[in-house]
Amino acid sequence: MKIKARGANYVELDYTPMIDMTFQLIAFFMIVINFEAADQDQNVQLPASVLARPPETAFESPITIQMVGDGRILMGGEYYADAESIRPLLKNERYILQSQAPTEAERKRKLALATIIIRADRESQTGRVQDIIQVCQDIGFERFTLRARVESEY
Repeated sequence: MKIKARGANYVELDYTPMIDMTFQLIAFFMIVINFEAADQDQNVQLPASVLARPPETAFESPITIQMVGDGRILMGGEYYADAESIRPLLKNERYILQSQAPTEAERKRKLALATIIIRADRESQTGRVQDIIQVCQDIGFERFTLRARVESEY
């Protein structure tokens, strides 16, 4: 940053390098930040699986539901006691998805393309995960993905 003095009472600052550096930092952090990790809670310890593999493409409308080891469900930053407790949240998600489409056919397509991502702790009960899937199906969601930690075959 250059400072130009034109007398005792006048100083002119060149802000161009400072603004340039600010934009470079913004671009750097936009590239480096991992938005996928923002949807993950550290209380959920995923089960390991040799068959687990990352998705080949990004989901169009992902909705993440997490279950910690004691059976509580985490959705939208809040903990809920059971699958029935998240029904209003899922109805709201469905409403938001469908309100973005102008026609009925487009609304059905948006709902069909929405993917429910379930991250259940390895200590959680399978029946509780099935309860979550049942509530989602009652509301109209059809696509599900269960997350697991990738384990090496060797």
